[in-house]
Amino acid sequence: MAQVFKEAPLLFDLDEAVAPGAGGKLPSYIKDHRRRLRERFMDGGAAAMPDYELLELVLFRAIPRRDVKPLARRLLETFGDFNRVLSARASRLAEVQGAGDAVVQELKLVEAATHRMVRSRIIERPVISGWDAVLDYCHTTMAHRETEQFRVLYLDRKNVLIADEEHAHGTVDHVPVYPREVVKRALELNASALILVHNHPSGDPTPSEADISMTRQIDDAARALGLVLHDHLIVGKSTELSLRGAGYLSACDSPVSI
Repeated sequence: MAQVFKEAPLLFDLDEAVAPGAGGKLPSYIKDHRRRLRERFMDGGAAAMPDYELLELVLFRAIPRRDVKPLARRLLETFGDFNRVLSARASRLAEVQGAGDAVVQELKLVEAATHRMVRSRIIERPVISGWDAVLDYCHTTMAHRETEQFRVLYLDRKNVLIADEEHAHGTVDHVPVYPREVVKRALELNASALILVHNHPSGDPTPSEADISMTRQIDDAARALGLVLHDHLIVGKSTELSLRGAGYLSACDSPVSI
């Protein structure tokens, strides 16, 4: 029974490829604006640019011959900030006026590239010595999602990460979790330990009673099979909470140092 944790070349749409200028040329004011933004980015990096301008730079590739500023602002008004735009589901992005297939593809491509880059810092590497990288990965991939996601990081006997898998996704305030499936998968992978991770779309990582109860159920099931549950991380918008660090998990043979 499921338990619940609370809380390549681009294909352009026809309307995105229409040139507003005569003869299909990009108007000079748009061309100059794009050039200035690119120069500012190369000179000062992303830190020198507000969210809407950084988003414009991404949209330039998807919409080569039209002013993208209105679309960038609509996306930010809909989702809140740059990170939440990238993390939004494709179906939600497509609901925004002007966000055709090419725009959705470009945004999800940037998101996928970001996730792959941070994941490369932790996969097949010792978790204990790279705990900050693990936290960074969890935050990057989960902090800005609109719905809850439950992931499990599986480790070998040397605490090297051998698999990172999504086990479930849910709604804005709960996600169904099957403790038996979590432990069964650990045995299939020949894992010795695991770390649970899920996000709170509200931004507040404070654990609910359901979070604590389910964590302890998985801990009991893991111990019965000789597995170690190192921790359960709850990812908020700006920070993460460790249930072990907060005292909700009892001591185990080889906890991760945080």
